[in-house]
Amino acid sequence: MRTTELASALAGVRALVLDADGVLLYAGRPLPGSVDALARLEGAGIPYRVVTNFSLAHRETLAANVSRQFGRPVRPSTIITAASAAAALTALHHPGEPLLVFASDDARREWDGQRLVTPAEADDPATKVAAVVIGDAGDELSFRNLDIAFRRLRAGAAFIAMHRNLWWMTRRGITLDAGAVVVGLEHALERRATVAGKPSPVVFREALRELGAEVRATGGRRLLARDVAMVGDDLDSDVAGAHRAGLRGLLVLTGKTDRAAVDATAAAGRLKGPARPDAVGADLREVVEALLEGRDAGR
Repeated sequence: MRTTELASALAGVRALVLDADGVLLYAGRPLPGSVDALARLEGAGIPYRVVTNFSLAHRETLAANVSRQFGRPVRPSTIITAASAAAALTALHHPGEPLLVFASDDARREWDGQRLVTPAEADDPATKVAAVVIGDAGDELSFRNLDIAFRRLRAGAAFIAMHRNLWWMTRRGITLDAGAVVVGLEHALERRATVAGKPSPVVFREALRELGAEVRATGGRRLLARDVAMVGDDLDSDVAGAHRAGLRGLLVLTGKTDRAAVDATAAAGRLKGPARPDAVGADLREVVEALLEGRDAGR
């Protein structure tokens, strides 16, 4: 039954968007079958993007770390982070304009070629700031710097957040995340930030743009949103986010959502609307198997 459901949901799919935690990795380690699933996608020539709200590192650094964990190369170009999505957003809407970006030194490399100003420069009223970007910047998110950002936002700068995650799990336990700062600024400003990461449509559109360019480069026909399926472990961030961007949304049970949680959500009448997955698979390996079998059957 599950295989039939997956095959139907994947009919016509030409590319995948994959969540990282809960689909490829769990607690920093590769999930069973995930490495082989990626190898099979690449062997079949099916393009994919790994999308994550992790924004402390540049994609090159993240790819190098994942490659070591997987024991096989993972190309930086196949990864989209909340930071790289935010950088793509500012490049599109604020080309050549000064930006105040709060990010780690490594993640800030995503803005190479764009014009950045420091908090000290932004504190000078004579310095123009077109947009303020809030991300995971650790101690750089001091009261003084946030006050500078607040005043620039009050003066009309665009407000961009890498994500709105309030906390995340680290080796030290539950740790405050940059989303808590974003929410505080939103409350003080009485306006919402444009979010680059999941579940915002911004990151899914960026994935579609990159996948479309990859398909065109190999002579393929135009890639539409309905030709792409998101595979994730979160009904809201992954499935609903993908659906709102026009992609298909598939749920796997290797992360934060298990079969009991799906059944309980359905029994409560909450498994509906954009959060209702097009299909549920045990893991990425099963999804890739169904995709490849369906593609072979259609030839």
